[in-house]
This record gives sequence, structure tokens and C-alpha cells, in this order.
Amino acid sequence: MSALRLTSICKTFGDHVAVDHVSLEVPTGTVYGFIGPNGAGKTTMLRMIVDIIRPDTGSIEVLGTRDPARIRQRIGYLPEERGMYKKMRSVDFVAYIGTLKGLRPRDARERAAALLDGLDLTKWKSANVDVLSKGMQQKLQFAATIIHTPELLILDEPFSGLDPLNLESLKNAILEYRRDGRTVIFSTHMMEHAERLCDSIFMIHSGRKVLDGTLQQIKAEAPNRAIRLSYYGDAGFIKDLSYVTRVREYQNDMEIFVADGCNPQTLLKDVVGRVEIVSFDVSEPSLYDIFLERAGGGRGGRIADDGSLLDRSGALR
Repeated sequence: MSALRLTSICKTFGDHVAVDHVSLEVPTGTVYGFIGPNGAGKTTMLRMIVDIIRPDTGSIEVLGTRDPARIRQRIGYLPEERGMYKKMRSVDFVAYIGTLKGLRPRDARERAAALLDGLDLTKWKSANVDVLSKGMQQKLQFAATIIHTPELLILDEPFSGLDPLNLESLKNAILEYRRDGRTVIFSTHMMEHAERLCDSIFMIHSGRKVLDGTLQQIKAEAPNRAIRLSYYGDAGFIKDLSYVTRVREYQNDMEIFVADGCNPQTLLKDVVGRVEIVSFDVSEPSLYDIFLERAGGGRGGRIADDGSLLDRSGALR
């Protein structure tokens, strides 16, 4: 049985098409990443899955059922907009959410205490929610989301604003949840998080599905490899070569992408003698690079801070 099956779902808000005929199937027991720039449609999709809003057309099946009441009892949902009772003690807040999910008060309290211990919040059990840092509050909400051990866990931008220590703690908790045989779906616009955590990836841009498959499949099918060049000298001429589609520059290092079918040796020949080469390496592209190629139509676009797709000159596309 699939944990989630979407069939040609669409959602519009006025003249804006937020989700455009998206179909998707998520296997049980996996970590599935929904990735894309801000405003791509990720949150709208998650809200339709948990029945906060309804699709205009298409169908949604969660854990083998389309009954919203049954679905709500079997999933855990952590929204991007956090909502907490700030004057409650931390352990009381998590336990209270557990009772709302059907746990007996004593069981909810024991479970809440154990979850806070596992998330390195032992010393903060008796503290009011409002004195916790943002990262601690985020972990507290994660505990409240999983207290009833849902079969499917849905997290909307769970890593937003976390410091490295809290980020690592939450990542480990997600992987532990998957090791118990449960399914995790999370959205993020930070693609390195998805690359490190996910078994499979769903990419969305402007409401449309860009890619969908296992991480291994997506990387194997990527047409371009990243060419990494370390050098001394002036390498500014490289981005003007006719077959170069995109360049990412660092201090004495470059990541270079060339047109489909172009042999990396062509670039090497054009570089030899013009700069001092320290290293020249061809490796698989990152998810970030793959998304840019697919969402940009293979024309070397990049994504602005607001999620807009820009061409190589920086103009909106």
C-alpha cells in the first residue's frame, strides 16, 4: 500500500494556479522530500493532503483511504506557521496535544517526557514554552506532532531558522522515525537537506511537477555533470565559451556546466595554457544543480531569493 497517492490534483486561487495537474505516489517506509523555491506550491500541496484545503479537481488518497476523519487520526502534521500555548509548561503542552490525539492523560504525559528526553530537552520540561529558544520550540512542536506515533509524518519547512545543533537533532529524529518503518514527507527549499535525508524527491516549480523519483534515479538521469576546476590566474573567459551554460564562481574555484553532449575534455583543452590548473574533476551534479537545469529549461537559469527563476544575466524569466 502506498502512503500517499495524488491523481492529477489542481488548485487555483483567483487567477493564480498554485498546483497544476500533479500526480504522485509515495511508498510507505520512506523519507520523501518536496522541494522547490519559495512559492512553488509545496505548502499548498501539503495543506490539501491534510485536508485543510480541498483540490479543485483530482483525488487524494492517504494510507489507503479518502476519509478525512480517518486520515487525521493516522498522520502527524507540522505546519510552517507554528502555533503553541506559550504559557504552558513544555511537557504539559506536548501531553495535552497527545490527549487531543486520543491518548489517555497518563500515557500522554509519559510519552511526552520520553520524547523531550530524546530531543535533548530534559532540562526544559518544566519551563514555559515562551522561554524556550526558537530551535527548542521547533523541537517541542515536533514532539507534539509525533506523540501519537502517526503512520505518516508531514513536515512543512521543519528546518527553517534552526541552528546547526538543533538542525542535527531534528534530522536524527526524522531518520529514527523512518527506521521504525514509518513514512515521512517534508518540504524544503534548502535542497542540501533533502539530498542528505531523502530516499526519493519530488520537485515542483510554478505549481508543476519537475522531477519525481528516487535520488539515485534522478542523479543517474541528469544529463550534465558538474566540472569542478581549481586554478590560479584569470578564468573569467570560461563563462563566455559558447558551450558553457552556467558557472558558479568561488575563490580560485569554479563549478562549470556545459551543454548536453559536450565532452568535458573540450573545456580542458580550452583552459590549458590560459590558467594554472590545480585540479580538474567531473562529478555528479547536486540536487540544486539538477533543479536549476530542469526548472530553467536547461538554459542556465538560477533562482532568486524570492523564488523567482532568473536567466544567466539576472533578468526575470
